[in-house]
Amino acid sequence: MRRTGIVVSLVVLLAAVVPGTAGAVTGWTTVGSDRARPLDESQGLATVERSSGTSIRYTGVGTVDPGLATQGWSHLGDPGSAKGWYVEPYQRDDRGAKLYRVEAPDGTRADYRHELESWEADNNSFAAVSPDAKWLVSGEWGTMDRLLVYPMPGVAATDPGKDLPFAFSVRLDHQVRDVQGCDFVSGTRLLCSSDDPDGSLFDTTKPLLQVDLDGELSGSDVDGHVTSLGQLPLESSCDGDFETEGIDFDERDGTLRVVVVSPGVCVAVDSKTWRFQQ
Repeated sequence: MRRTGIVVSLVVLLAAVVPGTAGAVTGWTTVGSDRARPLDESQGLATVERSSGTSIRYTGVGTVDPGLATQGWSHLGDPGSAKGWYVEPYQRDDRGAKLYRVEAPDGTRADYRHELESWEADNNSFAAVSPDAKWLVSGEWGTMDRLLVYPMPGVAATDPGKDLPFAFSVRLDHQVRDVQGCDFVSGTRLLCSSDDPDGSLFDTTKPLLQVDLDGELSGSDVDGHVTSLGQLPLESSCDGDFETEGIDFDERDGTLRVVVVSPGVCVAVDSKTWRFQQ
């Protein structure tokens, strides 16, 4: 009886100091996690495959280019990559434009600006490069029924001095909220991390979303069917509001990675990049 009492007390104590849930993501198994440093790994990540080798690149508040910051580009979101191309999405606070810093497979860089459409939100949360590297998919903050598509800068749009035009939309059959990152799993499927704090759209907060396209991106609007795969893991030594961030699918071994930032002071202690396998 005494041993049982000690065990019960320990369980109660652990529950008090380790709030949060492990999450349950349909079709994916949690295989581990790595600490995500708040300064340079808190916004997102992308697997970059090149002939010289493969690397996983992270973004965070500490990776904002100082030269761009002095020009007003204050926020760097979740990057994307395909066929050796690497794209970082920047936004500013004055609704002036969006910017995509593009690195070619040979390592050369160029900055492409996109002037906002009259109906377009100024948020530039993520960049997802289509598997054929012909299209760039981006997203806005808030409750949306679309994803935005641009010709891939450096590939389909090759002049950094010209405006990167809006091309077409992925028309979603279900609203999404506060999408922080998306990445292609195939030519017709994306996985997206949502920071939805409300939970009314899919009966859970912070869901992992699957978007199945009616066809591969080809230059005109395409419909996308949205499914929630469940809540992403929320584990921390602190209680409070978690923030789901960027997402990456590694084609080499099928590993899905999602950054989840811990609440409060624990942001620097136990924020994680979660790893999943199908």
